[in-house]
Amino acid sequence: MNNAVFIAAAEGATKNPLIPEIYDIVWSGVVFAIILVAFWKLFLPKLQKMLDERAAAIEGNIAKADEAQAKAEAALQEYTAQLAGARAEAGEIRDAARADATKIVAKAKDDATVEAARIAQNAQTQIEAERQSAVVTLRKEVGSLAIDLASGVVGEQLSDDAKASAMVDRFLADLEASEKAAK
Repeated sequence: MNNAVFIAAAEGATKNPLIPEIYDIVWSGVVFAIILVAFWKLFLPKLQKMLDERAAAIEGNIAKADEAQAKAEAALQEYTAQLAGARAEAGEIRDAARADATKIVAKAKDDATVEAARIAQNAQTQIEAERQSAVVTLRKEVGSLAIDLASGVVGEQLSDDAKASAMVDRFLADLEASEKAAK
């Protein structure tokens, strides 16, 4: 390269090597204009069309995303409302179950009270029947013993059963009257 500079200096040319020749500038301008027109007419519309399609796709996707978000928010609100409704219904069911349980317990207590009263009445009736039976049996035995004792005291046989029975009944009635007076 140094040789080219020395040769140019020796020829006496004072031309700057950084500035191109006029014909290079003209042909470069023509090529630039052809490329510019081709770019302007062919590539730029395709590029613009592609950018418009992408913008439309992006806007469409944004619209779809907004719509999906709105649907998701609506679904969330519906779910929240359903959940609140289900909780309220569960509370009502629990309250109804508690009320039913209270009714069942009250009914069971009433039934138990009625059953206990019936059993007590039956027991009282049975006790009274057994007491009467025992009194009758006891009167017969006491009468028989009293007649035997009286026969032993008197020294003879008391064979008149009707008289003996009347005497025993009178004795027992007097005994019962004395017991009632003592109370």
